[in-house]
Amino acid sequence: MQTKILLDEEEMPKRWYNVLADLPTPMDPPLHPQTKKPVGPEDLAVIFPMELIRQEMSPDRFIDIPEEVRDVLRLWRPSPLYRAHRLEKALKTPAKIYYKWEGVSPAGSHKPNTAVPQAYYNMKEGVERIATETGAGQWGSALAFATMLYDIECTVYMVRASYTQKPYRKSMMQVWGAECIPSPSTKTNAGRAMLEKDPDTPGSLGVAISEAVEDAATHGNTHYSLGSVLNHVCLHQTIIGLESREQLARVESYPDVVIGCVGGGSNFAGISFPFAGDKMTGKHPDVDIIAVEPASCPTLTKGLYAYDFGDEAGLTPIMKMYTLGHDFIPPSIHAGGLRYHGDSPIVSKLVHDGVMRAVSYHQTEVFDAAQTFARSEGIIVAPETSHAVKAAIDEALKCRKTGEAKTILFNASGHGNFDMSAYDAYYGGKLVDYEYPDALIRDALKRLPTVP
Repeated sequence: MQTKILLDEEEMPKRWYNVLADLPTPMDPPLHPQTKKPVGPEDLAVIFPMELIRQEMSPDRFIDIPEEVRDVLRLWRPSPLYRAHRLEKALKTPAKIYYKWEGVSPAGSHKPNTAVPQAYYNMKEGVERIATETGAGQWGSALAFATMLYDIECTVYMVRASYTQKPYRKSMMQVWGAECIPSPSTKTNAGRAMLEKDPDTPGSLGVAISEAVEDAATHGNTHYSLGSVLNHVCLHQTIIGLESREQLARVESYPDVVIGCVGGGSNFAGISFPFAGDKMTGKHPDVDIIAVEPASCPTLTKGLYAYDFGDEAGLTPIMKMYTLGHDFIPPSIHAGGLRYHGDSPIVSKLVHDGVMRAVSYHQTEVFDAAQTFARSEGIIVAPETSHAVKAAIDEALKCRKTGEAKTILFNASGHGNFDMSAYDAYYGGKLVDYEYPDALIRDALKRLPTVP
């Protein structure tokens, strides 16, 4: 009875998979925030290195991973794929549950899969400093790790609610040499404007993005780096799904269901895009791909599929995506990495086109699922990952009712070792199930940008 499926270092993928090559219809282009015309490479060159811009717009199905990047990824990749025998037994399900364990990276999550190549390409262009935002702190700590490797300074604007809730993420960033600033801050025009509007604001990823983009655009030695949403970020994360597909092939299996939690969409894209490619090209047309989000930030399940800014201040390109409105301020739930107002344009298009589907859960029920997982498999997952765990358990319980022995794959995108205050709140009965009101969503959507 095999529990852990491993690949050797030399079997790590040498190319990323670009799902853009297999879309039935092309993406709607990002638009310039002022001119409302399609964004070109020259518009992005102020804040991104040219190689990432090329990857953002590339039509190629596969893009080579530089050997220098693969050399760093070998520190933890290929990551293990586990068969959750104990969870299956606890659920009394005939389903076979597998999880890809990304908590083995130095930062404890999937985020270094893109932080390392992004830092590498910036280093190749001679960039001295990178500014970024972070929600729960996993992206900020991953980029701090990556910039340390290439001797690049790093400034991280961390959503204020998470900065308070997750102090050890800030400590990780500092250990690796990064500066971590609670957002909104007084260091940028965007931050000062938000604090003037609401001095007690918990902050949001939209605001933190505005601060980081402004920082990068106003300093000649600085570029901006994003940990989710954009095409090149999703591209880098596909190493997860590519490894998973190969590992399942070792046991002569292929998933009936593929699951990941969604904030901006990077870890979900990582686990799902290779399988979405199989679905769209007809190799496995029936695979069920499920995106899981919190009911308090229901972007895919209640948002509008429309053009919107990626940040609160309107500094980023306008992207076609599911959105709750760029000035949406989510409640301070403990799954801080899932509180973005929008989603990856590619994920959004695939959900809109029916290649994938989305579900949402309240935070108490996902912590129930995380507890079940920890008491069977032993791993304490991050609050974000617990959403994927909940969906996997629900699918397995459906199999118990129907008797189907489906194969379920989910991405366990990070550990919860620095999220114990959230578990304390759960055991103390302090978690509040908050469903974002439809009226507030409708109000925020009234302020979407006007697009020709």
